[in-house]
Amino acid sequence: MNVHAPALADAHLPDEQTSTFAKEAVEDLSQHPKRLSPKYFYDATGSELFEAITRLPEYYPTRTELAILRDRGDEIATVIPDGAALVEFGAGATTKVRLLLERNALKAYVPVDISGDFVRAQADSLRKDFPGLAVYPVAADFTAPFELPASIAGLPKVGFFPGSTIGNFEPHEACRFLRAAGEILGKGALMIIGVDLEKVERVLHDAYNDAAGVTARFNLNVLVRINRELGGNFDVSAFTHRAIYNRERHRIEMHLISKKPQAVRLLGTSLSFRPGETIHTENSYKYSIDRFAALARGSGWKVKQTWTDPNRMFSVHAMVATE
Repeated sequence: MNVHAPALADAHLPDEQTSTFAKEAVEDLSQHPKRLSPKYFYDATGSELFEAITRLPEYYPTRTELAILRDRGDEIATVIPDGAALVEFGAGATTKVRLLLERNALKAYVPVDISGDFVRAQADSLRKDFPGLAVYPVAADFTAPFELPASIAGLPKVGFFPGSTIGNFEPHEACRFLRAAGEILGKGALMIIGVDLEKVERVLHDAYNDAAGVTARFNLNVLVRINRELGGNFDVSAFTHRAIYNRERHRIEMHLISKKPQAVRLLGTSLSFRPGETIHTENSYKYSIDRFAALARGSGWKVKQTWTDPNRMFSVHAMVATE
């Protein structure tokens, strides 16, 4: 799952977003193998379930990254220039960014998120708590090109991309995102990025197959959302959650498995499922520190400094844009 909690989706999506959801869902579920984009996990229920996941005893990424930002915050602050503008890609809950705002003399904060209402509400909250900070929310899909506010044009830029969301991209997509972020922020800009690390497989398995079944409900909720918003007729009880570690590709894969032969109707399209057939809903790539540094180099960034927790479960990197 996306380990950077995204903004709560608007309860009623605008027509354009609904139509994009419909088009992608029909296309992706007509493929072999079938798939769905993980961005569609996050309606209001999905966002609440993800927040519950971050509090589970098995799910280490959120609390481990928070501990690094808190415990190594003074060291991280030494690489962030005073008077900079902090641009957060995919801004969600403000828990992590507050740890940076509290220890750095930043002049501006630019949260970027596709949910305009959510990001504006978060901006209002931060303005109250940080009255000396200029906050300029941007409603945009952070994976596509967007423009920064003109008012920060003359300030040093620092990107912030926590939660190991980079792991949800295919490696070539991660490279494309990092290049695009470098173009938006400009040469010489800094990026603080969270990256989940390779570790014992049992720890990974348990993190995505929790005993309470919250991750299973989170995964299955995408079918509930399709039924509600797109008029699908999925029998949600006829699917089960499975998360496995693909050793060869260094990634957790989340799937929904059909328990029986079945047919589903979605917007005039008939979708058939064999017993055991899967819908691949998400990947979460795990990196070694060296492999991530190599990915960064190939994407126009140089890792300047890296911090980990004592058990090397998770990492936070400071990178400089070289192109």
